Formats: sequence, C-alpha cells, structure tokens
Amino acid sequence: MYFCNQIDTMYKAVIRSLLFKFDPEAVHYFTFDVLKLISKIPLIPSLIRWLFKVQHPVLERELFGLKFQNPVGLAAGFDKNAVLYNELSNFGFGFIEIGTVTPKAQEGNPKKRLFRLKDDNGLINRMGFNNAGLDAVISNLKHNKKRLIIGGNIGKNTATSPEHYTEDYAACFKALHPYIDYFVLNVSCPNVGSHAKLTDKDYLEELINEMKRLNTTFEIQKPILLKIAPDLNDTQLDEIIELIQTTKIAGVIASNTSVSRDGLKTPKQKLKAIGNGGLSGQPIKSKSTRVIQYLSKNSNKAFPIIGVGGIHSVQDALEKLDAGADLVQIYTGFVYEGPALIKRINKALIQRARGI
Repeated sequence: MYFCNQIDTMYKAVIRSLLFKFDPEAVHYFTFDVLKLISKIPLIPSLIRWLFKVQHPVLERELFGLKFQNPVGLAAGFDKNAVLYNELSNFGFGFIEIGTVTPKAQEGNPKKRLFRLKDDNGLINRMGFNNAGLDAVISNLKHNKKRLIIGGNIGKNTATSPEHYTEDYAACFKALHPYIDYFVLNVSCPNVGSHAKLTDKDYLEELINEMKRLNTTFEIQKPILLKIAPDLNDTQLDEIIELIQTTKIAGVIASNTSVSRDGLKTPKQKLKAIGNGGLSGQPIKSKSTRVIQYLSKNSNKAFPIIGVGGIHSVQDALEKLDAGADLVQIYTGFVYEGPALIKRINKALIQRARGI
C-alpha cells in the first residue's frame, strides 16, 4: 500500500489541485485523453494494475447470475460513451457502468452544466444525457477486452414525446444486449425533460415488463435493474419494493443524484447562480444510505441493491454495505479522492473478512 498511499497524496496535493483550477467538464475530457495516451505506452497498463488492482476470493460477489471480481464499481455518467472502460478497468474496479445511452446522439443541456462544490465535496450537474448515441457506443463496446463486468445504463432522448418513451428504451435494450452484462433503466435523472411519466408506478411497470419481454427474445437473458432517486419518501419507496417484487427484475441501484440543497456549506448565493441540477457526492451520502436501508429492511432483503452516493472513504463504502447494499459504485468520490480509493475499500473488505 506504500506506493498507493504516495500516489494518493500526490493526486490530492498536486494533480487534483491543478485540475480543479479549470472547468470541470473540460477537465473530464482532458483526463480521458491523458489516460488514453498513457495507456498506449508499453508496460503502463500493467504498472497501473500492479498499483491498484486487488484480487482475493473474499472480494468476489455473485449476483443475478454474474460473478463480480470485487464489489466496487464505477457509476454511470463517468464513461458515458464507453470510450475509456478498458483503461479504467486497470484501476481495480469490479465492474463499470457505461451510459446513460440514448438511441440518438444528443448534445445535452447548454453549457456550463457541471459545477464543483469544493466546500461540500460534491458536484452539481445538469448534463441532460449528453452522449454519442447507440451506434457510437456499440462501436466502442466491440473493443471490450473482457476484463470485468460492463453494465449498460439506458434512457430516452430529450426530444422524445411521452408516448414514445418505451420505444427509446427498447431501441437501446435490443441494440446493446449483445455487448453488455446487465441493464439499468435510468428513470430518475433530474436533468431530462418531461420527467413526470418516468416516476409513475404504472408506467414503470409497463416499461419494465416490455424490457423483460424483449429479454426473452435473446438466447441469453441479461439482468435488468432500476435506478432510483435519493429523494423518494417512504410511500414511494414502498411502491418501488412492490414494483420490484411484482416485475421480478434483478434489483435496484440506489441512488441517482438529488435535487435537494439542504445542509450545504456552499453559500446560497453561489447555489442560486449555479441553478438547477442533480447533486452528487458527500452531501447525498446519508440520503442514499437511508434509501438502501429502507429498501433492504422493508423488503426483507428480497432483491440485490447497488449502493451509490457519497462514497469518499472506506467508512462510507462499509456504511452502504452494512445498510444492505450488495455492491457499491463511486463517481464523485473517484473525482475527489482519486483511484487509490478503490484499492483502500477492497483492502479494508479483505481485512474485515479476516477479522482484522
């Protein structure tokens, strides 16, 4: 762990400090270019794997017919277009979720649309499902080196009218099916237009059942999960439990970003200037954990849960797992804490299993 700790210190003191001086969206794509470039240098990918990858039988998880190398994944939104998943796999993730993918390419919402809340270790985004579309994503997925499980997070195009939502999800489902290991129906992003229908329980049941029907047309069926918001009340969470048990889909990802701005250290004037968007990172940690705990307890652990939201430390990850999550995902924590976070969590899980 010595070299990993040194890299962790360098990341926070030098790399993050430098990158955080620039626009977060521009930095995101700059980082992609750098990782792509250095990963082409002989021995560098092997060195990265040596530094960050942890393998141990106690880390392995079997859920909905899939075997995960470890329970720490990268959440959707980071590698939307599946351009960097092979390179990112070197950092020790157990699985990576690409997307959100829509049938047609779209620019998303006007820039500026990604904002750092440094005082809160958080981000606000209103990206609006910006992505290169199905064809481009599939082209990238054809280069999968099969190092780990890849999930596909799918959604609708912004311009799609409510009566055609299901067609958008179906188009993504059918086209991506041969290339990914599990599906996530993203119905909880606050940054897309005409969102109301996607929160309607009857419509969600209709949507899920159609995806299940399409699944049966393939020789190998893929697990389907539902990604939900952290802002749901108990009644709404009860409806989610009923929905999962009725439709018998594989599980839930809890949770997406939040529209709440409660309890933030960031000045209200700055928040007002930023405007609308989904909040992620440390500020939503407790909300996400509460949702996980409620779903797990009130369903009697009837279905798997992937926990995401505010994981910036080993303790944050353990908190999610103890609340009832079977796997965890990071995104904002990956940005703020760097790649050493993945190794620290996995090492801690090994030590925990050994009773250390």
